[in-house]
Amino acid sequence: MGLLGSLAMLVLVVLYIGVLPHVKSQSTTTANGSSNSETKALDALLQDYAFRALIRPKTGTIYEGSIPSNLTGIKVAALRLRSGSLRRKGVPMYKEFEIPKGLIVRPYVERLVLVYQNLGNWSKWYYELPNYTYLAPVLGLLAYDGSNLSATKLQELDVNASGDPISVKFEGVNPAPNGSVAKCVVFDLQGLANFSNVREGNTCSTTQQGHFSIVVESSNAPPAPVSPPSSQGEKKSNKKVWIIVGCVLGGLAFLVLLSLLVLWVQKFKQKKKMQQMEKAAEVGEALHMTSVGETKAPAATVTRTQPTLEHEYAP
Repeated sequence: MGLLGSLAMLVLVVLYIGVLPHVKSQSTTTANGSSNSETKALDALLQDYAFRALIRPKTGTIYEGSIPSNLTGIKVAALRLRSGSLRRKGVPMYKEFEIPKGLIVRPYVERLVLVYQNLGNWSKWYYELPNYTYLAPVLGLLAYDGSNLSATKLQELDVNASGDPISVKFEGVNPAPNGSVAKCVVFDLQGLANFSNVREGNTCSTTQQGHFSIVVESSNAPPAPVSPPSSQGEKKSNKKVWIIVGCVLGGLAFLVLLSLLVLWVQKFKQKKKMQQMEKAAEVGEALHMTSVGETKAPAATVTRTQPTLEHEYAP
């Protein structure tokens, strides 16, 4: 049982290491694009990875974050600023964002971090927009308290432009089909979509933080089901995990059979030894028993040398 128990524990460990992380990654990457709770979970995850890039950060310097492999295609960055300086000067260019002076942040914090998101090929998955086609990836700009850079699951600060609006200049915008008009879409912190006109072919304006893109209204045909970009990679990963589990289970079955074979050989040897001892007992000559007082003891039936008295040899 000790060997079997150890093997069972080995299987559980392999399942925990190989399967559970994969299940967890699936729960993250198969979010419904229209679910605000799932997009909020993504924001919290990206905030964590953005903050990890802020190791002894310099004020006003952009730091690129690292994203896990199951979210390949998403980009994240962090910019730490003083609230007073942000309001007085703004930020001339932070990725695709131009932030003017006069930005008001509530509640007031001495330092804040502006987290940049580029959802890339995950845009339509997390921000599914029926009857619309994306011409540019979804970009995000969210503000967080920057006093504790090791904090996670922070609530977004309330950001509003009191003067000129924030400009979002998209790069590599796909051309709109003939007869279609491109529109800016802004998703607020509650996940609600608002539309406005595109300026200069690739620029959108906003007075608050959120997520932004350029879209065009698609045909009346029902939209195709949206699949996560890494679904094929997940299938390969899932297949690899189950191959590992199958190998472990096969090894477990082999070791169990080997253990049973060893036990059978040991029992067979013991049985054979007992038979040999019984056979030797049957072939051997039984000793003659005699009584000595009240005790029985073995005695020889024949005396090899007869005793003689010394006086018999006297002359």
